[in-house]
Amino acid sequence: MKAIRVREFGGPEVMRLEEMPDLHPGPEQVVIRVKAIGVNPTDTYTRTGVYSRKTMLPYTPGIDAAGVVESIGEHVTDLRIGARVYTSGTSSGTYAEQALCEKYQVHPLPEKVTFAQGAAVNVPYATAYRALFQLANAIPGETVLIHGATGGVGIAAVQLAHAAGMKVIGTGGTERGRTLVSQQGAHHVLDHHASDFLDQIQTLSAGHGVDVILEILANVNLDKDLRVLAMRGRVVVIGSRGRIEIDPRDAMTRDGAILGMLLFNITMQEAAVIHSALGAGLENGTLRPVVGKELPLTDAPRAHREIMEPGAYGKIVLIP
Repeated sequence: MKAIRVREFGGPEVMRLEEMPDLHPGPEQVVIRVKAIGVNPTDTYTRTGVYSRKTMLPYTPGIDAAGVVESIGEHVTDLRIGARVYTSGTSSGTYAEQALCEKYQVHPLPEKVTFAQGAAVNVPYATAYRALFQLANAIPGETVLIHGATGGVGIAAVQLAHAAGMKVIGTGGTERGRTLVSQQGAHHVLDHHASDFLDQIQTLSAGHGVDVILEILANVNLDKDLRVLAMRGRVVVIGSRGRIEIDPRDAMTRDGAILGMLLFNITMQEAAVIHSALGAGLENGTLRPVVGKELPLTDAPRAHREIMEPGAYGKIVLIP
């Protein structure tokens, strides 16, 4: 099989397509014939060698994929050859024609969901679900502010919050992206570059502030987030690319909470809850992954450059 391999940490150019031996499952493992691969920002952090989760060289990048079950281990009884699935992690990496998974990392993909959409499920939707429901404990009727709502996690959060009966405010940096966020169910969509951005949020919330904020770029926004929180509001930090100075009094006066999260910290039980919920949403159509761009696997370096650029629009997916 063909696979992208990283033999040294560095820029996108360290990823190279190589010929690798075909994969074979152990007793409780599954081999997936990969049809589409989800590209995540965490893939780029791992490639540079500075991510908090260290990876041994050489390795094949990638966590998310969708495809069909090609072979199963002798103790795998709840999957059949040819079944459509998406992954929530692998033992081998996903930037390849095959992926080796533990059986608990494989989830059914409904017929109505394309393979490209299936590759856009795990990290974006699991992150959004955990942030909203397992950490912030968001409930119907609350107001949720989703920063960077035009990307994979943002779109997932908009759909999940809307389906759960929350008032959704999304932000985006381009007119095209803001239109997309509105189409996905946000009640209000704001330009986070606007000088009166914070005033708009206060107006939309009638001065109450927002109950939950999902923060994709904390090193830019966290200080401002605390100023628009409602009493007992919660900020969940999903992403940050540096340090920031805040005034703790802005949290203190509101009994506000700043919650950090890393998807890889979830337990198997928490993961099972998440993927049961996501599977139901995919089946009933309330969750609809948006694929902004499909690229061939050989363009993995290009995908890594583009995912870090401003103006996100849906998910970037690689096709083997």
